[in-house]
Amino acid sequence: MANLDLYRNIGIFAHVDAGKTTTTERILKLTGKIHKTGEVHDGAATTDFMEQEAERGITIQSAATTCFWKDHRMNIIDTPGHVDFTVEVYRSLKVLDGGVGVFCGSGGVEPQSETNWRYANESEVARLIFVNKLDRMGADFYRVVGQVKKVLGANPLVMTLPIGIEDEFTGVVDVLSQKAYIWDDTGLPENYEVTDIPADMVDDAAMYREQLIETALEQDEDLMMEYLEEGTEPSLEEIKRCIREGTRKLDFFPTYCGSAFKNKGVQLVLDAVVDYLPSPTEVDAQPLTDDETGEPTGEVATVSVDEPFRALAFKIMDDRFGALTFIRVYSGVLNKGDTILNSFTGKTERIGRMVEMHADDRTELNTAQAGDIIAVVGMKNVQTGHTLCDPKNPCTLEPMIFPEPVISIAVTPKDKGSVEKMGIAIGKMVAEDPSFVVETDEDSGETILKGMGELHLDIKVDILKRTYGVELEVGQPQVAYRETITTPIEDSYTHKKQSGGSGQFGKIDYRMKPAEPGTGFKFSSTVVGGNVPKEFWPAIEKGFAGMMDTGVLAGFPVLDVEVELFDGAFHAVDSSAVAFEIAAKGAFRQSMPKAGAQLLEPIMKVDVFTPDDNVGDVIGDLNRRRGMIKDQEPGTTGVRIKADVPLSEMFGYIGHLRTITSGRGQFSMEFSHYMPCPANVAEEVIAAEKAKKEAK
Repeated sequence: MANLDLYRNIGIFAHVDAGKTTTTERILKLTGKIHKTGEVHDGAATTDFMEQEAERGITIQSAATTCFWKDHRMNIIDTPGHVDFTVEVYRSLKVLDGGVGVFCGSGGVEPQSETNWRYANESEVARLIFVNKLDRMGADFYRVVGQVKKVLGANPLVMTLPIGIEDEFTGVVDVLSQKAYIWDDTGLPENYEVTDIPADMVDDAAMYREQLIETALEQDEDLMMEYLEEGTEPSLEEIKRCIREGTRKLDFFPTYCGSAFKNKGVQLVLDAVVDYLPSPTEVDAQPLTDDETGEPTGEVATVSVDEPFRALAFKIMDDRFGALTFIRVYSGVLNKGDTILNSFTGKTERIGRMVEMHADDRTELNTAQAGDIIAVVGMKNVQTGHTLCDPKNPCTLEPMIFPEPVISIAVTPKDKGSVEKMGIAIGKMVAEDPSFVVETDEDSGETILKGMGELHLDIKVDILKRTYGVELEVGQPQVAYRETITTPIEDSYTHKKQSGGSGQFGKIDYRMKPAEPGTGFKFSSTVVGGNVPKEFWPAIEKGFAGMMDTGVLAGFPVLDVEVELFDGAFHAVDSSAVAFEIAAKGAFRQSMPKAGAQLLEPIMKVDVFTPDDNVGDVIGDLNRRRGMIKDQEPGTTGVRIKADVPLSEMFGYIGHLRTITSGRGQFSMEFSHYMPCPANVAEEVIAAEKAKKEAK
């Protein structure tokens, strides 16, 4: 069995266009995995292998690859930066032990980097920071380090300093060894020499080294006391051990700098992955959960080859040989031909082919063990987040939670031949992407695609067309509105039906009030004296909960309602669970209009970058779109404007922004929260929904 101490499972994540894929490409070249680097802007990057990725120059789905550096095996996942595909980042972080956060030297900490950083904090993943693109106009390593502290609330531990900046960026100073790494102009990553630090940087390098040692030694009190009282500096090994410990505990994040495109500084990041990021045995073991409640059982999946087999399926990918299921093996060993149990479905599956992935190429495997990230070909009933385990030792690993879609479009196939093709294709695509939801509108029979943003759905329609040959007519994007109530009320409802024989009877007295935002539906009962017997309470809760899917204003799902059952009456013969469930449904319909029903709209956190000359126009335009300006940050090459804007006002915004800024503006957005709609907007939406229903 392989030595797990020599494993590193890492992800590379960042804001769109900070240089993740280019960094991955350089790592593959340096480790000898590829012999020629492909560039993102030429559509030739190894890990961007989808047609849509090559054309747009962005990463859409995470790609896995394996390489070796200094006898250590690295399983690397290159993740997308665009907000519409954050689900890829989230699920990758779930199965990784460490990560490299890439930040653009001129763009700094951008909105998507904040989201990914938050995900990584939630998953408690140790990270290095790589400040990239220091050869670009407006790059400033020290400003980015400051933003990491201020915006992310993180503690960057500066390990390298840049020599020169923008056009004059030639190399980096290694703070710990106090040596300079200078690359020549050939652009080859291996063409560098190690020299003394440039004279004008000696003082800075010494100051940062002192800070580095003091921060690192906080991990070991004895070494710290020796250092402070006796002035004896610990050995390099001891300092590195302290840095590794602090990195693992997320006390600080070793921070490096360079330019991946110009091949400068990537070697030191690879050395840091080996030196400071944890092996699979050093991270906290994954908790096991109870099948029914989802609560932790107190047990964990210990990373060891001697334990029973346990793995998590974190990604499904359809390809030319059938479905590929990406799995992270947490414990035990998996051999070709083994039978394993899917604890979610309760069904067993036999392992046919196992492969190690290199983007869209693969290497056949006969065995995999704890710590490995591999793909299994042709599994039938496995979905993202399912636990695969030894049939003799069933267990469930902590599942994944995915964001709700905020935008939808209606699609209809152009011809009959496409109908069947579309059904098969959509089945595969939904299995691949849990944030992509497909429903059928019962009234019109239209297929509704729901996703995280315009680009997300645009790519899905493109894949349906090119990969599966399905020609579609696409409707206008629709916003995922919600409904809620604003006023607490007390009400009563009686359901009574006599039709010969035993009838139906159920009377409930209840209070309905707005709940805290984000809490969903809550039900409680304070009935005393048996006026409504306890066995009927679940049926009443089910009746109310079932009505939360369709509100009374325009049929949108209802959010944040609390119902308290405080009295009622029952009939010894005619009362039943069904009668009380019907009573609850009638009660909801009766009371929601009385409780001040209100339409809610999704508000997006929008981050716009604009040149200085156009700031006024951009802010004016955001105000016209009912935006609330939150913050303005001047940078070296322009201004970043942060605002909260309703999603309904943001369709087609990129085209408009480019017009205002002569093509120089950029923006990104992500869902933030729901807010009440202004009365005039709510009236328009409700009228439009009514007209739609009448037309059908």
